[in-house]
Amino acid sequence: MAAQVSGSEQKPGLVASSIADKSLIASQFGGASKTYDGASRLQRIMGEEMLDALKLSGDGLRPRRILDLGCGTGWFTRKIEQRWPCQVTGVDLSPGMIGQASEQSGPAIEWLVADAESLPFPSDSFDVVFSNLMVQWCDDPRTVFAECQRVLRPGGRLVLSTLLEGTLSEFKQAWAMADPGQQHINRFESEVALRQRVEALLPDARVDTRTIALPYASPMALAAELRLLGAGFKSEDRRKTLTAPSRVRTMCRNYPKQSDGTVVASYEAAWVYWRAS
Repeated sequence: MAAQVSGSEQKPGLVASSIADKSLIASQFGGASKTYDGASRLQRIMGEEMLDALKLSGDGLRPRRILDLGCGTGWFTRKIEQRWPCQVTGVDLSPGMIGQASEQSGPAIEWLVADAESLPFPSDSFDVVFSNLMVQWCDDPRTVFAECQRVLRPGGRLVLSTLLEGTLSEFKQAWAMADPGQQHINRFESEVALRQRVEALLPDARVDTRTIALPYASPMALAAELRLLGAGFKSEDRRKTLTAPSRVRTMCRNYPKQSDGTVVASYEAAWVYWRAS
């Protein structure tokens, strides 16, 4: 998960980078499939929040079929299947992630490589769609929202998380001082844009937001975690060569430090909860 630079926040001469094409996203996440679970602190915090919301829904949720959309290595897919022993399907764009998920799981879960913007399921197929930190990798989340709406049965639940503008703001500011004019942080939607798009496609949905601050030993530890997640900068405008060591050192010097020398990274988290009519 990397951060967003919106058009309104750009410096003169800077153009907001677009998300890379899907094949690169799938390849980079696939390359991180063996290291992803060990680095996925934020993913677990945000996914657990959605599991708790489903458990506390208070209406005797008894799903027959659940979709984990953007399932990655299947960490939450397996937890879902244990909590609600029904037909559970894990979908991810990355063949590497699906391969890792399948290796770690029993035969009860169905695994499928597919694009969240064009799901290979009939309408009204699922009682729950669970999607944890996937939609921010799409150029326009409205297509994903529409697909979730289509595959949910009447009364079905969508629980979805994403990241918003301002995520990794400390990292962004440090890089801006070290390498002016060059983007190093992915873009995310603003909260206003997300709420507008949710309202247009998912009437009466609830959107919850909060800042999650995670500690790191150093800026390089943060960068290493992003690499282990496969969540580094994914724009077509990224440097095609290694960043000069002098720029990296300057970035580290300019990253805000805590009194003990450690650093904090801020993630602007959002959750969407919706019930199909």
